[in-house]
Amino acid sequence: MISEPSAANEPHRPAALPGRATGARNAGDAWVAGPDGQRYWGKYGAAGLLAVDPERGILLQHRASWSHYGDTWALPGGARHEGESAAAAALREAAEEAGVPAGSIRVRMMSVLDLGVWTYATLIGDVTVPFEPVISDAEGHALAWVPPDEVQALPLHPAFARSWRWLRPLLDVRPVVVVDAANVVGVVPDGWWKDRAGAAARLLHAVSALAARGLPGEPLGLPDAVWFPEYVVVVEGQARKVAGPEDPDPLVRLARADGSGDDAVVAEVEQLLSGGRSVTAVTSDRGLADRCRSAGARVIGAGGLRLYFAAGRQQ
Repeated sequence: MISEPSAANEPHRPAALPGRATGARNAGDAWVAGPDGQRYWGKYGAAGLLAVDPERGILLQHRASWSHYGDTWALPGGARHEGESAAAAALREAAEEAGVPAGSIRVRMMSVLDLGVWTYATLIGDVTVPFEPVISDAEGHALAWVPPDEVQALPLHPAFARSWRWLRPLLDVRPVVVVDAANVVGVVPDGWWKDRAGAAARLLHAVSALAARGLPGEPLGLPDAVWFPEYVVVVEGQARKVAGPEDPDPLVRLARADGSGDDAVVAEVEQLLSGGRSVTAVTSDRGLADRCRSAGARVIGAGGLRLYFAAGRQQ
């Protein structure tokens, strides 16, 4: 995925960081040079977090005066460690620079700027457990929750200012995938008819794994990025006996249809759309697909979802 950078610390960093303790530094804290001589901070790339609080706005860091484009506002972020995923790096840097507690963010989307020699990942995450940010290193001298409509009034880091133009509309995009479990299970002749509850349990496991990996924007009708939508898996008939997971996934909800599974899928779609959600229904049933489209949802086939299941097994 290629997008404009939203790097709070992208691409410049001084050779020494005032106020930081001396000692061994992570191998990722190093410069990378492009073919044109431009340098980028982070041997393994860099990442930053755009934390969204529904009541207070987005979390911004006022950069220290000594930094590149000092005294501007941007996202907490920094260099990735060797072998560290971009999402993990964004969350770690946010914890180190802004005191963002572990488990307080639910990831919604990640977009990656790929320059070949260097990457920067922007992670959008929703605050699920409110917290007060804490300045914990010398790279910033203030942190603030800023309402989205007030962000442009601040002196922004130029890279963040460029990216904010496309990031701002995405703050209101909250995707949900509604899965017609009977249809998705039925496209593979693996004996599901002998144990419908067991087949539903396998589907729930596959959906949970997919929720953790994310989906590209194209099947969801969303901008190019890795998205982490919520999932509603609708089960009917004998599949309603499926047991819920012992450790529930916050991104996956099981809906047990009292009667028609098709009616339950449409009801879920309509309710979510009325709440302003971006909804994609998964079914290969033509009649149900038409009903979901008429309600305003996007539709992908059961086989399409299973292709993403298979892609995860091959990784």
